[in-house]
Amino acid sequence: MSNFILLHPADNVLICRKQTAAGSDVELDGMKIVLRNDMLVGHKIARHALNIGDKVMKYGAPIGSMTAAVEAGGHVHLHNMKSDYLDTHTREVVS
Repeated sequence: MSNFILLHPADNVLICRKQTAAGSDVELDGMKIVLRNDMLVGHKIARHALNIGDKVMKYGAPIGSMTAAVEAGGHVHLHNMKSDYLDTHTREVVS
């Protein structure tokens, strides 16, 4: 069983379902890639290369846009994507 799950066929990210260390092999659509980052449960990796402005698709629906390019298997999270629905999407406390 893979440590990553595709939630919907239209998604361009896979979701980590078991913590996975950098250097681990992951199969993406028949291609084997090596993770460059440690991945925590619930975080996303790119199913294929994503460019700035590309919509991030999860559950078959757009959840945000890329703010930086990422290669297939790259970590997709708050450091390189933004919500298209909220002004800010962060865990920092705003005063």
